[in-house]
Amino acid sequence: MAKIDLNLQFLFNEYEILDRYKKSHELGFKFVELQHPYSLDLNLLSSLISDLDMAQVLINIDVNNDETGKMNLAIDPKGIDKFKSSVDNSLRYCTELSVKVINCTPGPAIDDLERSVQYQTLIENLSYAAPLFEECGTRLLIEPINTFDQPGFFISNSKDGAKVVADVSHRNFGLQYDVYHMQLMEGNIMNNIKKYIDIIGHFQIADVPGRLEPGKGEIGYSNIFKFIDDLGYEGFIGAEYKPENTTEEGLAWIKKYDGLEIA
Repeated sequence: MAKIDLNLQFLFNEYEILDRYKKSHELGFKFVELQHPYSLDLNLLSSLISDLDMAQVLINIDVNNDETGKMNLAIDPKGIDKFKSSVDNSLRYCTELSVKVINCTPGPAIDDLERSVQYQTLIENLSYAAPLFEECGTRLLIEPINTFDQPGFFISNSKDGAKVVADVSHRNFGLQYDVYHMQLMEGNIMNNIKKYIDIIGHFQIADVPGRLEPGKGEIGYSNIFKFIDDLGYEGFIGAEYKPENTTEEGLAWIKKYDGLEIA
């Protein structure tokens, strides 16, 4: 049965980051994700998570690229050494926080550089990182992202994401499937989930339009949750949406769907 985790990059933005953990715990949620924890003191964050008996499900590799000013370090052949340094730092956080999965976003394509060069750089970087994260028990993933919100994003559909997974060809590397992004890019959600379920290591959700709470738009989440459950998926589903009002008010959507674990 799937478990819901709260994305603290998006939710409880009225609080400082550490207080978002406390608020999640106060409301009965055990599982959280935070893409960029690197501004936080690792020892302090680890102690807080332990004291609250919470679980850090997901973080991202820091792929901020000084050369381009964008989050596309993983596809820049000039940035390989910095990428490796970012991996080393992420490994510290994954080990200390017992992170379940880590996302490596390719970011937007680099202008005036052949796509094939960027793609090969991505494959080499992911091939380097996958076994290192395996050693600390964290699965490495790649997430396709829609090109409406992020124009020019390098990997923007599930088919291309699956090709990256196949080309890296490592048991510790898989696909992060964001239902919001893929509804915008390709639709056909349940057929594609079924097609790629064997390589999907994490889901994220929001509704279309507006990236609001599930149940606010066109996506049939009741059917999707049941479908994922019937496929035998037992991982996490990250609630990564923009609350229409306050986060706490918006969390009522979870009560509409049977079988979702929050603790």
